[in-house]
Amino acid sequence: MTTLHGASVTLRPAGAADIPALAAIRSTPQVYERWRGDPDTMAASVAEDLTEPDTEIFVVEYGDRVIGAIQWAAEEEPDYRHANIDIYLDPACHGRGLGTDAVRTLARHLITVHGHHRLTIDPAADNTAAIRCYTNAGFRPVGIMRDYERGPDGTWHDSLMMDLLAREFPG
Repeated sequence: MTTLHGASVTLRPAGAADIPALAAIRSTPQVYERWRGDPDTMAASVAEDLTEPDTEIFVVEYGDRVIGAIQWAAEEEPDYRHANIDIYLDPACHGRGLGTDAVRTLARHLITVHGHHRLTIDPAADNTAAIRCYTNAGFRPVGIMRDYERGPDGTWHDSLMMDLLAREFPG
């Protein structure tokens, strides 16, 4: 993994030293609603994420501050090859274009360095801020995945499948 530079953010490989900052962000109510984990053991949940063998996780930095994480994984079956992205940011940084910059920066890397022709992302269908962020990065809605994920309240919720084709990438 290498460090990636966006217009405003830096994406660098996440490591053990980042666990406290990422656990604090994941524990905020706005992020916890979407990224759950046991609030009493959030640091352990973040540490476990860092050991996922097929996922690359970057810390999102703004200035010298950790403001979140962005990760990707790939489907390597040649006939279905593509990459998917997921991200969370500190709610104090929402609405400033930093998420869009991070997603666009990782998308550029996945297209130009890893040769992916298609990227996907699947926000909760009611997460209008995330959908706006991903649309601004070039993703388009593809369809609704019904009852896709369980929320903290135990009920099932829809997600919006979005994709970005390399030939349509704006950046």
